[in-house]
Amino acid sequence: MTGGSSRTGQPPRTDPSPSTHPAPYGKGLTTLDQELELEDLPVEGHLPPWLEGTLIRNGPGRFEVGERGYNHWFDGLAMLHAFTLAGGRVAYRNRFVRSRSFTEAEANGRISRSEFSTDPCFTLFGRIMATFQPPVTDNTNINVVKLADGFAALTETPLPIRFDPATLETLGVVDFPDDLKGTITTAHPHRDPASGDLYSYLTDFSLTSTYHLYRLPAGSRARERVASLKVERPAYMHSFAMTERHLVLAEFPLVVNPVRLLTSGEPFIRNYRWEPERGTRFQVFHRETGEHVGTWTGPPLFAFHHINAFVDEAGGVVLDLAGYDDPRIIDFLYLDSLRRGEPDFPRPHTWRIRLDPDGKGVERRVLSEQNVELPRVNESRVGRPYRYVWGTANRVPGHFTDALVKIDVSTGEALEWYEEGCFPGEPVFVPRPATSPEAESAPPDGTAGGGQTEDDGILLSVVLDSRSSTSFLLVLDAATLAEEARVIVPHALPLGFHGQFYGE
Repeated sequence: MTGGSSRTGQPPRTDPSPSTHPAPYGKGLTTLDQELELEDLPVEGHLPPWLEGTLIRNGPGRFEVGERGYNHWFDGLAMLHAFTLAGGRVAYRNRFVRSRSFTEAEANGRISRSEFSTDPCFTLFGRIMATFQPPVTDNTNINVVKLADGFAALTETPLPIRFDPATLETLGVVDFPDDLKGTITTAHPHRDPASGDLYSYLTDFSLTSTYHLYRLPAGSRARERVASLKVERPAYMHSFAMTERHLVLAEFPLVVNPVRLLTSGEPFIRNYRWEPERGTRFQVFHRETGEHVGTWTGPPLFAFHHINAFVDEAGGVVLDLAGYDDPRIIDFLYLDSLRRGEPDFPRPHTWRIRLDPDGKGVERRVLSEQNVELPRVNESRVGRPYRYVWGTANRVPGHFTDALVKIDVSTGEALEWYEEGCFPGEPVFVPRPATSPEAESAPPDGTAGGGQTEDDGILLSVVLDSRSSTSFLLVLDAATLAEEARVIVPHALPLGFHGQFYGE
């Protein structure tokens, strides 16, 4: 396998025509051009009376520009979706993010910036100019975050775009008043549940590249460098881990030569190489002092998403993740593969990695036989010992998100929500307020505060219903996965990535 993909030669074929989609979830890989505001969506069932706020979701909304399609699920132009719940009613709105990637594509009628696995069709002169001054994408289609003075959409380039949470109107690129620089970042920053500080990292590509880890103090937009580490061949890391004491970069052996990245003319991920002989290098840093605690080397593996991390009673650093034996999953997320529906679509392992504090030993074990992706935990447990994770699962061969699951990581036992013809997205956990009558009567277990148990709340997931070519917002009891309500959207929403619920 080479280039982060087993594909060679020409970029993968894409087919944006919905009539050629044999996969039952193909409607979710089709462009949604409409930008709508719907004030009162139909509700089936009963919404919890305490559930008030807005779920904002992010993901690709357009999969082609003109006659040319994007190659990969990660490439589509960003669209925000908002579900506002108040007084038992639900309003919906959606808007494209007016990034430079979007506005240039609109103006020119063609793909104008290089994405994860799609490059523009440059002229010879354009390719020469792009070598010296490559047009960096600001297609923020992965996640959303609340910053000190507003909200922003995120991708893996360090160009978050501000938006109005009420209208979803694009407000411009976030300006950080500091001197930190980098080429690649993560769309999965961690917020410390006690301080409210945000932690993330940047990779600065050069002949000798550098990882920069930083803190964004609560209420501020000025990033503070925590630590830096020089590296010759940077790894592709979609996310990272944080405990109460540490920041951990898991360098999976999918690595890149920065010179090749600059000069090859290939899309971003196709420059990466799978080198399993390197193993997985876990770089551990002290969160407060920035001290590089050490490097632990474990077996080769790949993951997009960490589940959670914490320090155990013996001082070991524990990392839970949705892991794969190798990065073939990237291949299967090309749009042509997704639209076909591949029967051997890789299923992730639910793994626990423990870094031995008394040496450099790395232990890996299976937490549960239940596979999980797009994992979420109770935010009050981030960086701390925890019990539950919720996520999507691959239940039927060839279906890549066809169930929702809850896993008890202490026992490995799992619950599942599944409905024929339905394809759920990432479940977002919303804790029941401590002031609600139900929470006040719940037996305390000391895990979530306010007298609540760790799983006392609800899950929100946007589900594609292939039977009716529509979508709905699914509301589940987080403890039992029993359905409480579904909110019907009169059209299909594209399959997206990540989102957040904002109670205010």
